[in-house]
Amino acid sequence: MGKKVIRIAGALCAAAFGLAVPAQGQGPALAMLDKLDTGRWEMRLREPGNPAERLCVANGRRFIQLRHPQSNCERFVVQDGPNEVTVHYTCRGKGYGRTHIRRETSRLVQIETQGIADGLPFEFSAEARRVGECAA
Repeated sequence: MGKKVIRIAGALCAAAFGLAVPAQGQGPALAMLDKLDTGRWEMRLREPGNPAERLCVANGRRFIQLRHPQSNCERFVVQDGPNEVTVHYTCRGKGYGRTHIRRETSRLVQIETQGIADGLPFEFSAEARRVGECAA
């Protein structure tokens, strides 16, 4: 009986260790966002009557924290696929958010985000499209 318990314990330890080792060939986290074109982007909210926002995007990760752009926030990647990502983030003392981004092309993305910023809730869906270079 003792040897059987030791074998089972050994097998469980090996399985747990195998789960802790990252898969070989796995790319960097949120790689889809790094493949988006940099430059001037225009973001249109899906609700009528909202003016388009223009953003200078140096990196596609900028779309994660649209309502917390200057905040140093902790991020938790919920979904990380080749064409879609979902990230939950928390900005101590400033709020939090959850953003889903779907890439249609390197110049067109769909964004859904919600959370709390400056003590107030926000929620919106938008389409962002690259429209040119950033002004110097």
